[in-house]
Amino acid sequence: MSEKISEKFRRGELLNVNCPSREILKRVTSRWSVLIFLALRNHTLRFSELRRAVGGVSERMLAQTLRHMEEDGFVERIAWNVVPPHVEYRLTPLGREVEGQVVGLADWLELNVNRILAQREKA
Repeated sequence: MSEKISEKFRRGELLNVNCPSREILKRVTSRWSVLIFLALRNHTLRFSELRRAVGGVSERMLAQTLRHMEEDGFVERIAWNVVPPHVEYRLTPLGREVEGQVVGLADWLELNVNRILAQREKA
């Protein structure tokens, strides 16, 4: 079945190396982004709270990932004008849309982790 060219460009073409949606896919599906989406799912969190929630992430990697997520419009950074500085992060409406997709993947992984680990042992 042939696809209309207008549909192809509107949707993006992830398999094409030059498609800008590839960079977005890379950012959205990075380990830290996925975990940040899950951590912010029902919460607005300060940087330190987010770092504790996402176990194992370095301060540098968390800051970089949050910066990318903010650039892409998935996360809102709220800076309060107080001393000491107080910064919070929450998902934007666009971020909530992506989070819904990420939760589906996370749920599937959790439900199938034993099957996957069993397969690894066979290999």
